[in-house]
Order: sequence, then structure tokens, then C-alpha cells
Amino acid sequence: MNTPQNSFVQYEKDAVYKVIFSRRDVRAKFLDKKIPGNILARILNAAHHAPSVGFSQPWDFILVGDLKIRERIKQSFLEEFQKSVRMIESDQERKHKYTSLKLEGILESSMNICITYDPERFGPFVLGRTSISETGVYSVCCAIQNLWLAARAEGLGMGWVSIISNSKIREILEIPEHVSPIAYLCIGYVSEFEETPDLERSGWLPRLNLEDVVCYEKWRVRKSEKWAEARDEIARTDFNKVVK
Repeated sequence: MNTPQNSFVQYEKDAVYKVIFSRRDVRAKFLDKKIPGNILARILNAAHHAPSVGFSQPWDFILVGDLKIRERIKQSFLEEFQKSVRMIESDQERKHKYTSLKLEGILESSMNICITYDPERFGPFVLGRTSISETGVYSVCCAIQNLWLAARAEGLGMGWVSIISNSKIREILEIPEHVSPIAYLCIGYVSEFEETPDLERSGWLPRLNLEDVVCYEKWRVRKSEKWAEARDEIARTDFNKVVK
């Protein structure tokens, strides 16, 4: 069998898996170090090369460095955080654990990036979006993941701030009404990357086993003779060892 010219050799495959498994949602340990323009351009270009429904490329990247703007964004986080705390007021143990978590690095990171979704880019008809309108937002999420992995490969930490008001972001960053903010991200060099995700390490939630989330042919069908080889391989493989 002929090998495609654009196939990957083993060390290139290993690098792809390494960056996937070592990616972290970073909220702390940011360094006071500027991101060079060429590195910033490279990771943004990686994001811009994400797959998108109908090749619509519906994203924009708003780079935010101004501290006054970031302070206003931080205020929105604090307001939304207090709302979320009130939701678990009756569970004191969970509340204590939640309030002890570091959940953003808006001011500490080198810069912030807001990634938006423009459903009107290239007009109202987008190939592939006619039946599932959400595919436009999914496309932006693919760009976010590309950015995250490229940032990790460049030694940059990135964190997604989701405890925040989209209406406030729209107002502060002067985003048009038809455009939706999808992600507000903190990014910068960090002193270290943790071995495991923060929320897993803190005991907030455990990582599920792969075999518990794979279904065969139909929803929640966990056993299938047709898929026995794949199922057995998933069950016997120590993925923790593979990751490290």
C-alpha cells in the first residue's frame, strides 16, 4: 500500500497526542511576560484554520490588552460569580470548595481574547447550516480548540472564563447585536502546567472512564459483539499510562 505524501511519522503523531493530553484550562501562575507578535500571529492563524460549516469562517478574534477594559470584564465575572455562589448556598461543603477555586486570570494573564460568532458572514445561506443552525457556533468552538492546542504547543497557558455576562461583554467590547460572544479567554506564559486538570485535582469532579462514554450503534448500548475488538482494547488499555 502506498503511503500518502502528507502522512505523519511516529514522532509527529506523538507530538499531536502530547499537546492534546497536556492541554490545561489555565487560570493561575501567569508570568509577567509579553507574547511575541510572531507567536501570537501563529496561534491565531492556527485558530483561523479550523473547520467551519460551509467554509463560513464565522469567527472574529478581539485582542484585549487594555487593563481598564479588562477590569470592567473582571467586574462582570465577580457579579456572575456571586450569582453562582447563591445557587449552592444550601450546600456549605460544596460552596466552600467552589469559592476556594481559582476560576479566572483576567488581569494576571498577558492578554485576553474574545472570540465571536457572526451568523451573517457570507450572507444568510450557509451550506450545511440549513438544518442544524448550531453548526455555526460549533465551528467557532473548533477554532477555540485549535487556538488552545497551538497555544499549549508554544508554551502558553489559556483559560476560558465562562462565569461572565455575554451582554456585558457585548457592551464593553462594542460587539454588534447580531454577533455573539462565544468565548472570553485569558492567555499568557505560565510558570508551570499542572499534571492533571484543576477541577479533577481538586476533587470537584472525577474523569470518567472511556468505556463508560462509548456506545455501540445505539444510545447507552455498552456491549456489542460486532465491536468486541474495540471494546476490549478500550477496557484493557491503561490510558493514564498512555497519556504520561
